[in-house]
Amino acid sequence: MSEKVGHHLAAQRGAILDRLLALLRLPSVSTDPAYAGGMAAARDFLCDRLRAIGLEDVQLLDGGGQPAIYASWLGAPGRPTIILYGHYDVQPPDPLELWVSPPFEPAIRDGRIYARGASDVKGSTLIAVETVGAFLAVEGGCPVNIKLFLEGEEEVGSPSLPAIIEKYRDLLAADAMLSADGGRASTSFPSVSVGCRGIAALQFSIRSAAKDAHSGRVGGAVRNALHEMAKLVASLHDEEGRIRVDGFLDGAMDVTQDIRAEAAALPFDEAEWYGELGAAPFGDPDYTVRERTTVRPTVEVNGMWGGYTGAGGKTVLPCEAHAKLTMRLVPGQEPAAAQAAVKRHLEAHCPAGVALDFQYRPGGTRAFTLGATHPLLLAAERVTEWVHGRRPVRTRAGGTVPITTLFHESLGIDSLMFGLASPDEDAHAPNEFFRLASLDEGLRSWPLLLTELGGLRPEDFPRRARD
Repeated sequence: MSEKVGHHLAAQRGAILDRLLALLRLPSVSTDPAYAGGMAAARDFLCDRLRAIGLEDVQLLDGGGQPAIYASWLGAPGRPTIILYGHYDVQPPDPLELWVSPPFEPAIRDGRIYARGASDVKGSTLIAVETVGAFLAVEGGCPVNIKLFLEGEEEVGSPSLPAIIEKYRDLLAADAMLSADGGRASTSFPSVSVGCRGIAALQFSIRSAAKDAHSGRVGGAVRNALHEMAKLVASLHDEEGRIRVDGFLDGAMDVTQDIRAEAAALPFDEAEWYGELGAAPFGDPDYTVRERTTVRPTVEVNGMWGGYTGAGGKTVLPCEAHAKLTMRLVPGQEPAAAQAAVKRHLEAHCPAGVALDFQYRPGGTRAFTLGATHPLLLAAERVTEWVHGRRPVRTRAGGTVPITTLFHESLGIDSLMFGLASPDEDAHAPNEFFRLASLDEGLRSWPLLLTELGGLRPEDFPRRARD
């Protein structure tokens, strides 16, 4: 990397921070139509910035939902073409009352930027954008060809992404992808991600009677929908946390000794981890916490509701209850098969006289793994070692970045997750934050990584069969 690029980014650090704060003020919540204005404002902000730094062909890619943002710089003949991925949508800020400062009024406290989307993933996304801008400003070009792809539906499972890929397949042709999403596994030890878990989801409702009734009049004589929902949900696991769904684990990769050793290589204090969460230990005792949260599948309830939830009391026996589930999947599991297994389990455990109804979209996202000798991974390890002064540990992310699997399966593109978020930054929760130190690290490491990749040729990257 030219020293001028590093000096330029350091000199622009204040302006970059100001732009990040401006982006964080835009409430780009993709799941709630009430935030449509915030989504549009975030798109406008980013498109304006991409044009300002000199990227070409800035456009919106429409797949029927929230559009993705595309831009390119293709002035490095003979060098690899790399897609830089980020997303501009964020999670809802609720519950608002738990935020110390308003979620869309970014506040800097103790070296941290507090705002919804700061960690997931506007901070890392803007680092990638500004890195490209620095190369164009200082050197007049980048070490690799760049195609920037900023998604608008990552936080809702990327429902429009398959349509976007199909519609813009030629535009998205590339040798590999670098993702600003998918953060680091530790705040104290360097790591490089080699993959992530997949995901599937379903929502279901039960009905135990034709209508709600007075609990004093019918209580004890008819089934309570909330009681039945609680029993159904509890049946998914045993008391220690093992999944008890026949067929759900079919195909799941074995946790071999090598996988256990890799999971154990990252320094990890379980007591401290539980202490930070304010939670008690739980989970399948056959696996460590690191294994449970990265290389083992899960079935989790994300929401459950019914009956009266307003102020005060209401002596009613509810006739309906509802729940939302997600399943994190490991290599070898098929999303549709996992959904079907959970559906069969719930049907088998639903008592007579209770109606069960499912509302879900079949499918999901498979887990993704980057090959052990992939040039993306080897380059990232070299850069991370230069920045931190010690070799990073290879880790798997417990979350899901749908685009990694979709691009791999549909376009033949492998992905490296190179985000700067840390695991303790309360992403998806109140008081989400992003460290200023991570901003500084990203402004050093992203230019180094692009420079490393610029030393490769397109033919150095594995070729996968395209659909």
